[in-house]
Amino acid sequence: MKKTILLYGTLLALLVWALKWMEYRYILRDLSLQFYLGLVALLFSGLGIWVGINLLKPKALKQEQEVQVPPSPIVPEELLREFGISPREYEVLQLMAAGLSNQEIADRLFISLNTVKTHISNLFLKLDVQRRTQAIQKAKEKGLMAS
Repeated sequence: MKKTILLYGTLLALLVWALKWMEYRYILRDLSLQFYLGLVALLFSGLGIWVGINLLKPKALKQEQEVQVPPSPIVPEELLREFGISPREYEVLQLMAAGLSNQEIADRLFISLNTVKTHISNLFLKLDVQRRTQAIQKAKEKGLMAS
């Protein structure tokens, strides 16, 4: 990026120098102000197109790694009811255990980010914990998830 900016600055300086050189040496008496303005507009339009093509290229998007959530053992619904955990909250808990962020969980389950945060908050209350790692650990201790 620094090289491109340096190149851009150098090119601008050379263009200004060339215009001044032409103005003083050869064309001063024969051409009008409109010619100079048109020439400057043409040069900077070309430079703008070059900048648009080269500097503003979209960066290659990094490939998202697909996180595989291992199939969880079937948890008896009685155990989920005992803790008051809904099936959707349990899905969120599994994805948390797989290391996904809130946004990734929302994308995976096709729900909003606020809904994910609400489910996580409910899980924290129901499991009586304050952090994600504690929630996962407690779920494993209580048999909600495989160790």
